[in-house]
Amino acid sequence: MTAAIETFRALHVPGQPLVLYNIWDPGSAKAVAAAGAPALATGSYGVAEAFGAGDGEKLPFAEVIANLKRIVAVVNVPVSLDVESGYGADPAAVRASVAAVGEAGAVGINMEDRLPGQARTLPVAEASARIAAAAASGLFVNARCDLFWQVPFSDALVSETIERAKAYADAGASGLFVPFLTDRAAVAAICAGSPLPVNVTAKDELGTLKEIAALGVARISYGHQPWLWAMQKLKVDAEAIYR
Repeated sequence: MTAAIETFRALHVPGQPLVLYNIWDPGSAKAVAAAGAPALATGSYGVAEAFGAGDGEKLPFAEVIANLKRIVAVVNVPVSLDVESGYGADPAAVRASVAAVGEAGAVGINMEDRLPGQARTLPVAEASARIAAAAASGLFVNARCDLFWQVPFSDALVSETIERAKAYADAGASGLFVPFLTDRAAVAAICAGSPLPVNVTAKDELGTLKEIAALGVARISYGHQPWLWAMQKLKVDAEAIYR
């Protein structure tokens, strides 16, 4: 497992990013792996919706782990799990949950610094304690910074994101995920100031994959978009049959 984690870690190269077309179940995992993906990552929204549950840790953790095991069993590339806020009320519970993720075969996790149902991010010290608990697993911890979630963009948020990146690095995080960001200059500034490799979500506003890579990012994710596109295609095809 240690070798697989290091293989995954080595894929995070600023300017030559790992591109993750997010998956949600064994079928989608097999399809994306067969397309040539060097690694896979789940998106919690797609996983939850595929099970008929809403996002925000509404899907029971046992189901999350069972789905992960099924995914790992059918592919031969590293798999990272979106564990939302860590499935734990406190750092000790987060540590136990993330340890279970590693035991199920994942090489890494995404973990938010905002609790389910909460609009704002946790205080830095509290978020860092949870990240440190997750990092104790030895997995690649992609610390998600949600400062830009439903908040108007500002340069102050860029500076705060960089400060959080430093704190999360000190806590043992392996990467920094900044979703919801569509300002190219801000992405470049965060990449320049972060001690951690930076992950952003693929957005038209940020340009092509090549243009996003040039900003200095080390990882590009698609989040819930692949699940959404697949469901839209399914719906359109079904409507053509049943109308």
